[in-house]
Amino acid sequence: MAKVKKTPRPRAETPKGFRDYFGAEVTERAEMLSRIAEVYHAWGFDALESSAVETVEALGKFLPDVDRPNEGVFAWQEDEDADWLALRYDLTAPLARVYAQHRNDLPTPYRRYAMGPVWRNEKPGPGRFRQFYQCDADTVGAATVAADAEVCAMLATALEAVGIPRGDYVVRINNRKVLNGVLEAMGLEDEGMRAAVLRTIDKFDKVGEAGVRELLGKGRRDASGAYIDGVGLSAAQADPVLAFLTARSDTTAATLARLRDAVGGSVVGAEGVSELEDMAALLEAQGFGPDRIVIDPSVVRGLGYYTGPVFEAELTFEITDEDGRPRQFGSVAGGGRYDDLVRRFTGQEMPATGVSIGVDRLLAALRAKGRVTGEALGPVVVTVMDRDRMADYQQMVAELRAAGIRAEAYLGSPKNFGNQMKYADRRGSPVAVIEGTEEKARGVVQIKDLILGARIAESASLEEWKDRPSQYEVPRGDLVSKVREILDRPG
Repeated sequence: MAKVKKTPRPRAETPKGFRDYFGAEVTERAEMLSRIAEVYHAWGFDALESSAVETVEALGKFLPDVDRPNEGVFAWQEDEDADWLALRYDLTAPLARVYAQHRNDLPTPYRRYAMGPVWRNEKPGPGRFRQFYQCDADTVGAATVAADAEVCAMLATALEAVGIPRGDYVVRINNRKVLNGVLEAMGLEDEGMRAAVLRTIDKFDKVGEAGVRELLGKGRRDASGAYIDGVGLSAAQADPVLAFLTARSDTTAATLARLRDAVGGSVVGAEGVSELEDMAALLEAQGFGPDRIVIDPSVVRGLGYYTGPVFEAELTFEITDEDGRPRQFGSVAGGGRYDDLVRRFTGQEMPATGVSIGVDRLLAALRAKGRVTGEALGPVVVTVMDRDRMADYQQMVAELRAAGIRAEAYLGSPKNFGNQMKYADRRGSPVAVIEGTEEKARGVVQIKDLILGARIAESASLEEWKDRPSQYEVPRGDLVSKVREILDRPG
């Protein structure tokens, strides 16, 4: 008789490109998103929670010409005649579908915010995961740049609400129409050449003015020594691009004047400059001056996607990178006007503008600023000295919870008291409550201040330890008040 082959045990490992989030991270993210939601709600935006699964046709952007349309997304087909389905890759494409589907029941303009995970079937790398959180706010149905200005102002307010102070961030705005005007001024009609110029502009932050000029011309040698072929423009053709990218000046008026020069006689370029001027005036009227929101032509985002204003929130404080070198933290949010997305469903133009915050990036910034620590305060642990008196211990827990104090009774084996204290330590518990047979008879409980005890153990001498006790005996009726006193202690 053949030997039955055992089924191998599954490997306990996270799939490549994914990760698990534990207590403190989940709590900090929820608190941060709650503060952002308060801002968005106060500005008149409504919450929307759309389906995590869309048809690949509705997502649209990632439809490849292959048998299995899953480039960039996680897609599947339930049977041969059914639609291909996919996990959403962002929160904007579902918004376009939702608005097109429910537009007769929704107000116009429709103002919504959404928060949740998105999935991308892309090669993972350091800090780059296939599942991550986004936090979006969008206005659909408002053609005025007042909607774009409002989103920028709301983004600045949200950053301050979560703990990024003024001076540590700047929201930079630009306009796709201005860039279109620059391309017209260059006399470029070939779509391939235009695309090559756009890709080169996108490298401005990395290679600077001189590098862009070289790449627009014959080419340049990069840091590794490899030669990169250029676009092949003449110096005269490249001049409008460089004038556009370096147009930012000390004042908004001077920046706008330089942009007008860069677009020359282009009608669409002049329209883009006028929109930037209107946005600057609207923002100034609300108290959002250049110290918080600034016109910056070097902002280049999704140039094939956006149709008007584009914006990006950049954190300006320095951090130390993995090699120990100082660098600026960089971008944590971006967005712009996208007037063509809803039209895919309805055939009619529907203006829209919005912003997306990179949740993990913003959380990392708050950790770098010391606004969140990555450590969560655990619950008060009521230890179990006598398993037959579990009801007494659960009563203590109930009293603490009723007072708004996070608490739990130890539910492991009560035989080894040391294990209970190790458990409390691993939970990050601030307080342990002890009531043995003797304490019960005398109507008292022992309150052990675990945070103070740890500090004393780290730095205090024996004499200091005796003078600064970290365990208190109090009447049973004072349990809640004493625990509250310890939890409310400064530092």
